[in-house]
Amino acid sequence: MPNPQISIIAPLYNETESLPRLIARLNAVMDTSPLRIEVVLVDDGSRDTTAVLMQQLALTDSRYQCVFLSRNYGHQIALTAGIALATGAEALFIIDGDLQDPPELLTEFYQKYQEGYDVVYAVRKKRKENWFKRTAYSLFYRLMQSISYVDMPLDSGDFSLISRRVADVLKQMPEESRFIRGMRSWIGFRQIGVEYERDARLDGESKYSFSMLQRLAYNGIFNFSEYPVKLITRMGMFTIGVAAIYLIQTLIKRFIYHDVPQGFTALLFVIVLFSGVQLIALGLIGEYVLRIFFQAKGRPLYVVREVIRQQQRQPLPSIRNADSTTTA
Repeated sequence: MPNPQISIIAPLYNETESLPRLIARLNAVMDTSPLRIEVVLVDDGSRDTTAVLMQQLALTDSRYQCVFLSRNYGHQIALTAGIALATGAEALFIIDGDLQDPPELLTEFYQKYQEGYDVVYAVRKKRKENWFKRTAYSLFYRLMQSISYVDMPLDSGDFSLISRRVADVLKQMPEESRFIRGMRSWIGFRQIGVEYERDARLDGESKYSFSMLQRLAYNGIFNFSEYPVKLITRMGMFTIGVAAIYLIQTLIKRFIYHDVPQGFTALLFVIVLFSGVQLIALGLIGEYVLRIFFQAKGRPLYVVREVIRQQQRQPLPSIRNADSTTTA
Protein backbone atom coordinates (compact mmCIF):
# COMPACT_ATOMS: atom_id res chain seq x y z
CA MET A 1 0.00 0.00 0.00
CA PRO A 2 1.62 3.32 -1.06
CA ASN A 3 1.77 6.12 1.49
CA PRO A 4 -0.44 4.71 4.26
CA GLN A 5 -1.87 7.24 6.70
CA ILE A 6 -2.17 4.80 9.60
CA SER A 7 -0.13 1.77 10.61
CA ILE A 8 -1.77 -0.80 12.85
CA ILE A 9 0.88 -2.68 14.85
CA ALA A 10 0.15 -6.07 16.42
CA PRO A 11 2.85 -8.28 18.02
CA LEU A 12 2.10 -12.01 17.87
CA TYR A 13 3.45 -14.98 19.80
CA ASN A 14 1.86 -18.41 19.33
CA GLU A 15 -1.47 -16.95 18.19
CA THR A 16 -2.52 -19.59 15.67
CA GLU A 17 -5.98 -19.85 17.23
CA SER A 18 -6.71 -16.12 17.39
CA LEU A 19 -4.97 -14.95 14.19
CA PRO A 20 -7.84 -15.76 11.73
CA ARG A 21 -10.29 -13.84 13.93
CA LEU A 22 -7.83 -10.93 14.22
CA ILE A 23 -7.39 -10.77 10.43
CA ALA A 24 -11.15 -10.83 9.87
CA ARG A 25 -11.70 -7.89 12.21
CA LEU A 26 -8.75 -5.94 10.82
CA ASN A 27 -10.04 -6.47 7.28
CA ALA A 28 -13.47 -5.19 8.35
CA VAL A 29 -11.88 -2.07 9.85
CA MET A 30 -9.81 -1.37 6.71
CA ASP A 31 -12.69 -2.10 4.32
CA THR A 32 -15.02 0.37 6.05
CA SER A 33 -12.49 3.12 6.80
CA PRO A 34 -11.77 5.98 4.38
CA LEU A 35 -8.19 6.03 5.65
CA ARG A 36 -5.25 4.36 3.93
CA ILE A 37 -4.22 1.72 6.45
CA GLU A 38 -1.40 -0.80 6.61
CA VAL A 39 -1.08 -3.57 9.19
CA VAL A 40 2.32 -4.46 10.62
CA LEU A 41 2.35 -7.92 12.20
CA VAL A 42 5.40 -8.89 14.26
CA ASP A 43 6.13 -12.55 14.90
CA ASP A 44 7.99 -12.74 18.20
CA GLY A 45 9.62 -16.12 17.59
CA SER A 46 6.40 -18.17 17.62
CA ARG A 47 6.73 -21.95 17.94
CA ASP A 48 3.39 -22.83 16.36
CA THR A 49 2.09 -22.04 12.84
CA THR A 50 1.67 -18.30 13.45
CA ALA A 51 4.65 -17.43 11.22
CA VAL A 52 3.36 -19.63 8.37
CA LEU A 53 -0.07 -17.98 8.47
CA MET A 54 1.56 -14.55 8.51
CA GLN A 55 3.71 -15.40 5.48
CA GLN A 56 0.71 -16.57 3.48
CA LEU A 57 -1.18 -13.41 4.37
CA ALA A 58 1.64 -10.95 3.62
CA LEU A 59 2.40 -12.56 0.24
CA THR A 60 -1.23 -12.30 -0.90
CA ASP A 61 -2.45 -9.02 0.62
CA SER A 62 -0.35 -5.88 0.14
CA ARG A 63 -2.00 -4.17 3.12
CA TYR A 64 -0.14 -6.53 5.48
CA GLN A 65 3.54 -6.09 6.26
CA CYS A 66 5.21 -8.76 8.40
CA VAL A 67 8.44 -8.85 10.36
CA PHE A 68 9.76 -12.12 11.79
CA LEU A 69 12.16 -11.91 14.73
CA SER A 70 14.92 -14.50 15.06
CA ARG A 71 13.69 -15.65 18.49
CA ASN A 72 11.30 -14.68 21.26
CA TYR A 73 12.40 -11.27 22.57
CA GLY A 74 9.27 -10.33 24.50
CA HIS A 75 6.25 -8.16 23.91
CA GLN A 76 7.94 -4.77 24.39
CA ILE A 77 10.76 -5.53 21.96
CA ALA A 78 8.29 -6.92 19.41
CA LEU A 79 6.36 -3.64 19.63
CA THR A 80 9.63 -1.77 19.13
CA ALA A 81 10.30 -3.76 15.94
CA GLY A 82 6.80 -2.99 14.68
CA ILE A 83 7.21 0.71 15.34
CA ALA A 84 10.53 0.66 13.44
CA LEU A 85 8.94 -0.98 10.38
CA ALA A 86 5.69 1.02 10.31
CA THR A 87 5.43 3.69 7.61
CA GLY A 88 2.14 5.36 8.56
CA ALA A 89 2.54 9.05 7.76
CA GLU A 90 0.04 10.31 10.34
CA ALA A 91 -0.14 7.86 13.23
CA LEU A 92 0.51 4.36 14.55
CA PHE A 93 -2.26 2.33 16.20
CA ILE A 94 -0.86 -0.20 18.70
CA ILE A 95 -2.98 -3.22 19.66
CA ASP A 96 -2.50 -6.69 21.11
CA GLY A 97 -2.87 -9.67 18.81
CA ASP A 98 -5.23 -11.52 21.17
CA LEU A 99 -8.15 -9.14 20.38
CA GLN A 100 -8.52 -7.96 23.95
CA ASP A 101 -7.91 -4.53 22.43
CA PRO A 102 -10.72 -3.96 19.89
CA PRO A 103 -9.32 -2.65 16.57
CA GLU A 104 -12.72 -1.04 15.87
CA LEU A 105 -11.76 1.79 18.25
CA LEU A 106 -9.38 3.14 15.60
CA THR A 107 -12.06 5.56 14.35
CA GLU A 108 -12.63 7.05 17.81
CA PHE A 109 -8.90 7.30 18.50
CA TYR A 110 -8.27 8.95 15.12
CA GLN A 111 -10.92 11.57 15.86
CA LYS A 112 -8.99 12.53 18.99
CA TYR A 113 -5.80 12.68 16.90
CA GLN A 114 -7.53 15.09 14.52
CA GLU A 115 -8.40 17.27 17.51
CA GLY A 116 -4.67 17.78 18.06
CA TYR A 117 -3.66 15.01 20.43
CA ASP A 118 -0.35 13.24 19.76
CA VAL A 119 -1.10 10.32 22.08
CA VAL A 120 -4.52 8.75 22.52
CA TYR A 121 -4.25 5.97 25.10
CA ALA A 122 -6.93 3.51 26.18
CA VAL A 123 -8.10 3.46 29.80
CA ARG A 124 -9.43 0.12 30.99
CA LYS A 125 -12.61 0.82 32.94
CA LYS A 126 -13.33 -2.90 33.27
CA ARG A 127 -11.20 -6.02 32.87
CA LYS A 128 -12.52 -9.53 32.28
CA GLU A 129 -9.79 -11.42 34.10
CA ASN A 130 -9.50 -13.25 37.41
CA TRP A 131 -9.62 -11.20 40.60
CA PHE A 132 -5.92 -11.70 41.38
CA LYS A 133 -4.78 -10.18 38.07
CA ARG A 134 -7.27 -7.33 38.33
CA THR A 135 -6.08 -6.51 41.84
CA ALA A 136 -2.39 -6.78 40.92
CA TYR A 137 -2.77 -4.53 37.87
CA SER A 138 -4.78 -1.97 39.82
CA LEU A 139 -2.21 -1.81 42.64
CA PHE A 140 0.70 -1.58 40.20
CA TYR A 141 -0.77 1.32 38.23
CA ARG A 142 -1.49 3.24 41.42
CA LEU A 143 1.98 2.52 42.75
CA MET A 144 3.55 3.75 39.50
CA GLN A 145 1.50 6.94 39.54
CA SER A 146 2.57 7.67 43.12
CA ILE A 147 6.33 7.04 42.72
CA SER A 148 7.07 7.89 39.07
CA TYR A 149 8.70 11.16 38.06
CA VAL A 150 6.49 11.26 34.94
CA ASP A 151 2.71 11.39 34.86
CA MET A 152 1.60 7.77 34.41
CA PRO A 153 -2.09 7.46 33.46
CA LEU A 154 -4.03 5.01 35.61
CA ASP A 155 -5.16 1.71 34.07
CA SER A 156 -3.54 2.42 30.72
CA GLY A 157 -1.49 -0.16 28.82
CA ASP A 158 0.20 -0.18 25.42
CA PHE A 159 -3.13 0.01 23.52
CA SER A 160 -2.92 3.49 22.00
CA LEU A 161 -2.65 5.66 18.92
CA ILE A 162 0.55 7.71 18.67
CA SER A 163 1.38 10.39 16.14
CA ARG A 164 4.23 10.01 13.68
CA ARG A 165 6.41 12.47 15.60
CA VAL A 166 5.92 10.52 18.84
CA ALA A 167 6.82 7.30 16.99
CA ASP A 168 9.97 8.95 15.62
CA VAL A 169 11.04 9.94 19.15
CA LEU A 170 10.39 6.39 20.40
CA LYS A 171 12.65 5.06 17.64
CA GLN A 172 15.45 7.28 18.94
CA MET A 173 15.24 5.84 22.47
CA PRO A 174 17.60 2.82 22.53
CA GLU A 175 17.05 1.62 26.10
CA GLU A 176 17.24 -2.14 26.48
CA SER A 177 14.79 -2.61 29.38
CA ARG A 178 11.79 -1.11 27.63
CA PHE A 179 8.53 0.03 29.21
CA ILE A 180 6.79 1.61 26.24
CA ARG A 181 3.80 3.05 28.09
CA GLY A 182 6.25 4.87 30.38
CA MET A 183 8.38 6.03 27.45
CA ARG A 184 5.23 7.29 25.77
CA SER A 185 4.34 9.33 28.85
CA TRP A 186 7.90 10.67 29.17
CA ILE A 187 7.85 12.03 25.60
CA GLY A 188 5.01 14.38 26.45
CA PHE A 189 3.02 16.37 23.85
CA ARG A 190 -0.77 16.48 24.17
CA GLN A 191 -2.19 13.22 25.49
CA ILE A 192 -5.71 12.07 26.28
CA GLY A 193 -7.33 8.86 27.53
CA VAL A 194 -10.34 7.07 26.08
CA GLU A 195 -12.23 4.62 28.29
CA TYR A 196 -13.09 1.17 27.01
CA GLU A 197 -14.09 -2.21 28.35
CA ARG A 198 -11.27 -4.69 27.85
CA ASP A 199 -12.53 -7.90 26.27
CA ALA A 200 -11.71 -11.36 27.53
CA ARG A 201 -9.30 -13.48 25.50
CA LEU A 202 -11.36 -15.60 23.09
CA ASP A 203 -8.73 -18.06 21.85
CA GLY A 204 -5.58 -19.52 23.34
CA GLU A 205 -3.96 -18.55 26.61
CA SER A 206 -2.23 -15.43 27.83
CA LYS A 207 1.48 -15.40 26.94
CA TYR A 208 2.36 -13.12 29.87
CA SER A 209 3.50 -15.39 32.70
CA PHE A 210 3.85 -14.11 36.26
CA SER A 211 7.63 -13.76 35.85
CA MET A 212 7.18 -11.76 32.64
CA LEU A 213 4.68 -9.45 34.33
CA GLN A 214 7.10 -9.05 37.22
CA ARG A 215 9.91 -8.14 34.83
CA LEU A 216 7.67 -5.59 33.09
CA ALA A 217 6.75 -4.08 36.45
CA TYR A 218 10.44 -3.88 37.43
CA ASN A 219 11.24 -2.10 34.16
CA GLY A 220 8.54 0.44 34.89
CA ILE A 221 9.63 1.04 38.48
CA PHE A 222 13.40 1.16 37.94
CA ASN A 223 13.28 3.09 34.64
CA PHE A 224 10.81 5.77 35.66
CA SER A 225 11.19 6.26 39.40
CA GLU A 226 13.82 7.46 41.84
CA TYR A 227 11.92 5.90 44.73
CA PRO A 228 14.00 2.68 45.05
CA VAL A 229 17.18 4.69 45.59
CA LYS A 230 15.47 6.99 48.08
CA LEU A 231 14.03 3.95 49.83
CA ILE A 232 17.56 2.76 50.60
CA THR A 233 18.29 6.07 52.33
CA ARG A 234 15.06 5.85 54.30
CA MET A 235 15.79 2.28 55.39
CA GLY A 236 19.26 3.41 56.49
CA MET A 237 17.76 6.22 58.55
CA PHE A 238 15.24 3.81 60.06
CA THR A 239 17.90 1.32 61.13
CA ILE A 240 20.02 4.11 62.61
CA GLY A 241 16.92 5.19 64.56
CA VAL A 242 16.37 1.64 65.83
CA ALA A 243 20.02 1.42 66.88
CA ALA A 244 19.82 4.80 68.66
CA ILE A 245 16.71 3.78 70.56
CA TYR A 246 18.34 0.55 71.63
CA LEU A 247 21.46 2.46 72.75
CA ILE A 248 19.39 4.88 74.83
CA GLN A 249 17.48 1.98 76.39
CA THR A 250 20.75 0.27 77.28
CA LEU A 251 22.21 3.44 78.87
CA ILE A 252 19.05 4.01 80.93
CA LYS A 253 19.13 0.45 82.25
CA ARG A 254 22.82 0.74 83.06
CA PHE A 255 22.98 4.14 84.82
CA ILE A 256 19.47 4.53 86.26
CA TYR A 257 18.36 1.01 87.09
CA HIS A 258 21.91 -0.37 87.47
CA ASP A 259 20.97 -3.33 85.34
CA VAL A 260 23.29 -4.89 82.81
CA PRO A 261 21.14 -5.91 79.79
CA GLN A 262 21.13 -9.59 78.96
CA GLY A 263 21.13 -8.81 75.27
CA PHE A 264 21.37 -12.03 73.28
CA THR A 265 17.83 -11.79 71.88
CA ALA A 266 18.11 -8.07 71.23
CA LEU A 267 21.53 -8.52 69.64
CA LEU A 268 20.20 -11.25 67.37
CA PHE A 269 17.30 -9.01 66.37
CA VAL A 270 19.59 -6.11 65.51
CA ILE A 271 21.94 -8.32 63.48
CA VAL A 272 19.05 -9.79 61.48
CA LEU A 273 17.51 -6.35 60.94
CA PHE A 274 20.73 -4.76 59.71
CA SER A 275 21.59 -7.75 57.54
CA GLY A 276 18.14 -7.70 55.91
CA VAL A 277 18.36 -3.98 55.20
CA GLN A 278 21.81 -4.40 53.65
CA LEU A 279 20.64 -7.24 51.41
CA ILE A 280 17.60 -5.25 50.25
CA ALA A 281 19.84 -2.26 49.53
CA LEU A 282 22.24 -4.42 47.52
CA GLY A 283 19.33 -5.92 45.59
CA LEU A 284 17.91 -2.51 44.67
CA ILE A 285 21.31 -1.22 43.61
CA GLY A 286 21.82 -4.45 41.66
CA GLU A 287 18.66 -3.82 39.63
CA TYR A 288 20.14 -0.52 38.40
CA VAL A 289 23.57 -2.05 37.81
CA LEU A 290 21.98 -4.89 35.82
CA ARG A 291 20.25 -2.42 33.52
CA ILE A 292 23.46 -0.45 33.07
CA PHE A 293 25.30 -3.71 32.29
CA PHE A 294 22.90 -4.75 29.51
CA GLN A 295 22.69 -1.22 28.11
CA ALA A 296 26.47 -0.82 28.04
CA LYS A 297 26.88 -3.89 25.83
CA GLY A 298 25.41 -1.94 22.93
CA ARG A 299 23.80 -4.96 21.31
CA PRO A 300 20.89 -4.52 18.88
CA LEU A 301 17.54 -4.71 20.64
CA TYR A 302 16.45 -7.50 18.33
CA VAL A 303 17.49 -9.51 15.29
CA VAL A 304 15.12 -9.82 12.32
CA ARG A 305 14.99 -13.09 10.43
CA GLU A 306 12.78 -11.94 7.56
CA VAL A 307 10.60 -9.04 6.42
CA ILE A 308 7.73 -9.30 3.94
CA ARG A 309 6.21 -6.08 2.68
CA GLN A 310 4.38 -5.17 -0.50
CA GLN A 311 3.95 -8.92 -1.04
CA GLN A 312 7.70 -9.42 -1.41
CA ARG A 313 10.49 -10.71 0.79
CA GLN A 314 12.95 -7.87 1.30
CA PRO A 315 16.68 -7.76 2.15
CA LEU A 316 17.53 -6.56 5.64
CA PRO A 317 20.00 -3.74 6.34
CA SER A 318 22.30 -4.14 9.33
CA ILE A 319 21.72 -1.34 11.85
CA ARG A 320 22.32 -1.19 15.60
CA ASN A 321 19.41 0.50 17.33
CA ALA A 322 15.66 0.41 17.85
CA ASP A 323 15.11 2.28 14.59
CA SER A 324 16.39 -0.65 12.60
CA THR A 325 16.90 -4.35 12.08
CA THR A 326 19.81 -6.74 11.80
CA THR A 327 20.21 -9.84 9.74
CA ALA A 328 20.71 -13.13 11.51
